[in-house]
Amino acid sequence: MEKNEAVLLRSDVEGIATLTLNRPTQFNSLSDELLDALQIEFDLIATDTSVRVVVIAGAGKAFCAGHDLKEMRANPSKAYMQRLFRKCGKLMTTMTRIPQPVIARVHGVATAAGCQLVAMCDLAVASDSSRFAVSGINVGLFCSTPAVALTRAMSRKAAMEMLLTGEFISAADAEKRGLINRSVPGGDLDAEVGRLAAAVCAKSSLAIAMGKQLFYRQIEMGLEGAYQLASETMACNMMSEDAANGIDAFANKQKAVWRGR
Repeated sequence: MEKNEAVLLRSDVEGIATLTLNRPTQFNSLSDELLDALQIEFDLIATDTSVRVVVIAGAGKAFCAGHDLKEMRANPSKAYMQRLFRKCGKLMTTMTRIPQPVIARVHGVATAAGCQLVAMCDLAVASDSSRFAVSGINVGLFCSTPAVALTRAMSRKAAMEMLLTGEFISAADAEKRGLINRSVPGGDLDAEVGRLAAAVCAKSSLAIAMGKQLFYRQIEMGLEGAYQLASETMACNMMSEDAANGIDAFANKQKAVWRGR
């Protein structure tokens, strides 16, 4: 990659915005510049009604190898580290707060903050040769921020095993443990990501946005509060034009027309 080439590429096709991490010689490690670029794009996408789904992909041989360790060692102050990890945390929470679902398209390796990125996406599809690890422990660094994502995507013990050992798991194991939705042969990766994205695009954008917001808010609540919030969300959703059109179309055996309101 040339030094003046963008670290993040974006392409929009039929409502699907694909963000490609473009630092292939660094295995798409999350430099300061790349984190900033991702934040800018997600902030723009959040208010872009033409975007229905976001796909995160990686250029070259890997999805993402985590934070840029060389850049971190070149900036050894605590203030820099605090700013870096807060920046990354803001990006991860932004991904859950935008109305559009985010799909990880994973190939090669996804390690440390790269594995965190996969875990924070709403959906994830990986090639069957992909491997996943939170390997900071191997260099004396417990992957504390990736732990936040992993414990919300996997069982507690499965997440802790990865965090304590730093060992790689296969795509098949990642699927079994809930880190990804499914693994497919490498040649089928784009088709499967496209199929999943198209399935989401075919639904009401209003219902998707309301449902995604509810999903992440209720996870952090107690049972009673979660049901109260879910009940209010359902009631508001039922008042929408999309719900009325969808129910009427179902009753009349017709295809629904979504208007996003």
